[in-house]
Amino acid sequence: MRLPAPNAILGGTIIGVLLVCALFGAVWTPFDPLKINFAARLQPPGPVYWLGTDEFGRDVLSRLMAAAATSVWISLLTVTTAVTAGTAVGVLTGYFRGWTDRILMAFNDALLAFPGILLALGLLAVIGANKYGIILALGLAYTPSVARVVRGTVLSLREREFVEASRVMGNPEAFTMARHILPNCVAPLTVLATSMFGWVLLSESALSFLGLGVPPPAPTWGNMLASSRSFIAQAVWLGIFPGLCISLTLLGINLLGDALRDKLDPRMRGV
Repeated sequence: MRLPAPNAILGGTIIGVLLVCALFGAVWTPFDPLKINFAARLQPPGPVYWLGTDEFGRDVLSRLMAAAATSVWISLLTVTTAVTAGTAVGVLTGYFRGWTDRILMAFNDALLAFPGILLALGLLAVIGANKYGIILALGLAYTPSVARVVRGTVLSLREREFVEASRVMGNPEAFTMARHILPNCVAPLTVLATSMFGWVLLSESALSFLGLGVPPPAPTWGNMLASSRSFIAQAVWLGIFPGLCISLTLLGINLLGDALRDKLDPRMRGV
């Protein structure tokens, strides 16, 4: 029996720990992440506050756990939105081609011309900085990438023999797309969605760092990093731990994405 690749084990372990912390952070934390306690202000890591406290005496570990729940929730909903919308556009344009393909792809390419974070910044400036505004903005920003990948896959699949056979049998176009086209798009979509989860989490952290993410006092890794700048000389742990959480999460997602690519991409088998 072939053992999993080391990158799959390490990446899966990191992501598993993240999900467990996010699950606990949504329902329980050692201390109230929003409760102010000036008597415990800027306490270093110790037996009571394992990762120290911030400038308002709030427990850093509790805030990191609550921030993990927020980041995972936003990232999952954003990736779901982008994958759903991008898959619909990619399948329609790749299968029917013609004017449908030209019009939708022209609009899609126009959106691709903007960096995702820049497009999200513009949308948030219009709809306002809040949790669901971030999901909508980042979902729209990353939809064109999904549509481009799915369209390329569908253009190849529509010429395959099993699709031609489905047409010859008189099956409706919707049945052919749902039965023969979409299932064969799962492998590239799985790899793309895994990588996109990391992109979205990093973008959400960047938006929060710039003050356009989830409004305070709700904790996110990005706004915890931003608030640590004024105290970095006297409380270095305020910047180290949120930055470490972001770095480790991105490392785990990249390792897991590489492992999924090696597993699902036929060109990588045996390499």
